[in-house]
Amino acid sequence: MRIRWILPEAYLAGGTKLIAILAERLMQRGHDVVVISAPKPAPSLRGRLRTLVRERRWLETPKRRASHFDGTGVDHRVIDRARPIVDADVPDGDVVVATWWETAPMVAALSPEKGAKAYLMMDYGAPGMEVEDLIPTWKLPLHLVTISQFLVDLIHQHNPNVPVELVPCAVDPEHFNATPRGKSETPRVGFLYRADWVKGGDIVLGAFRIARKQVPNLELVTYGPRETPGNENFPEGAHYRPFPRTEELKHIYASCDAWLFASRSEGFGLPILEAMACRTPVIATPAGAAPELIAAHGGGVMVEPEDPEDMARAIIRFCEMDEREWQQFSNAALETTTSYSWDDATRLFEAALHRATERSW
Repeated sequence: MRIRWILPEAYLAGGTKLIAILAERLMQRGHDVVVISAPKPAPSLRGRLRTLVRERRWLETPKRRASHFDGTGVDHRVIDRARPIVDADVPDGDVVVATWWETAPMVAALSPEKGAKAYLMMDYGAPGMEVEDLIPTWKLPLHLVTISQFLVDLIHQHNPNVPVELVPCAVDPEHFNATPRGKSETPRVGFLYRADWVKGGDIVLGAFRIARKQVPNLELVTYGPRETPGNENFPEGAHYRPFPRTEELKHIYASCDAWLFASRSEGFGLPILEAMACRTPVIATPAGAAPELIAAHGGGVMVEPEDPEDMARAIIRFCEMDEREWQQFSNAALETTTSYSWDDATRLFEAALHRATERSW
């Protein structure tokens, strides 16, 4: 198949990572894959003035943002500026895939020569991605595919009769793995830090501060796609690592007694599976696929949303539990990941694209 992907912008975000993995694997299966994305929007005059005052970088040439497509060999084409993607930007194909709510109307408007229309719906709730804006996109003439049962149910709440195909995320055991181990000598928890409110960084930091009162030597390790964590006042004992390479991530996960997931809204929550593949139990709020991954399999515990104290109690519990109980959680976490593979995800997505080409509207 000639498969065309339409992205708003490609950078180091979880959704881009998922698309890059599927695109690369589809290419390896012999498909003609082209990804088209827009560049980062130019900053406003106010934004440039703020940069000048804060960082004195007014005259610097903007750097191209790194993306998960780097090094994959996938044909990734960035258009001239931030604008809607139109027919002239997209090579003719068999199927064209929207990947974001704002790209869904663009794909729906493309000519038939660009291919059958599909929509990989991955997330909601982040700034600029409110559910009220997404609902109309679920009614467009696009073959819907999504990544968690939670999102399938959400779509059906608002459009009960639309077919939705489920393609769960996975982890690559070559990149995410760990040898059998016990708890860390120094109690340690970790999380993926993003400044977005929906990611719940404030909940994690609040929980860590509370837990450290009872576990004074507790450490927190976090990583993210920025040089610094921004204006967040990280507490003592918290350590931030910017832009870790893929081979570093497994060591970050495996250094922790528990991984923290505090999202307020989420499409899936890939760090849950990545941590579990590294034998690390997960403490999570009930967002995205967390209930499917944790509550159903026992590789961690669920905590109340918007409740740093409840998360702190879970942190303290993992710090204080004996090796035998912790090992049971660790083994269950690893066992959970065996139900999810990128080979399965690629096969399911490939089949969904074939059905999109056969569907008539």
